Amino acid sequence: MKKILLLAAFLGTLATGFAAGIYALPIMIAPPSPDNAVLSKVIAEAEYTATFEPDIPGSDFLHWGEGRVGISNNQVAFIGELAPGPDYRVYLVPQYVNSDKEFLAVKSSALQLGEVNTFKNFLVEFDQQVDFTQYNTVLVWCETFQKYISASQFR
Repeated sequence: MKKILLLAAFLGTLATGFAAGIYALPIMIAPPSPDNAVLSKVIAEAEYTATFEPDIPGSDFLHWGEGRVGISNNQVAFIGELAPGPDYRVYLVPQYVNSDKEFLAVKSSALQLGEVNTFKNFLVEFDQQVDFTQYNTVLVWCETFQKYISASQFR
């Protein structure tokens, strides 16, 4: 019985360490966040703006975003915070979605603009032509775990 308890304790500790590593690694390897002054200028001149709220239905205590987003013809700027995690992407979506399931249902019609590598503020530049009349929502998504982080309508 003692061996079983020791094995269970070891496996529990191993699982906890692994989970903590998955959470902490993206934070430790994240590049420096863009400067607030630069982002504020981009957002002030943006064609579209939106706000990520932390308590929307698809978000939870591990998957959320809170802050202001500005979208122009070649940039998406964000001043705020995202829950740390790996492999985030920013998308434009043709309709508002607020869950993993809803986004997966429309992902084929969404437009990926780029990677998000920081969790406090980000600036994503893209060079593709975008017909913004086809989209009304900006969304942050975790590709690795197929998890919804946050979204907001911009028009």
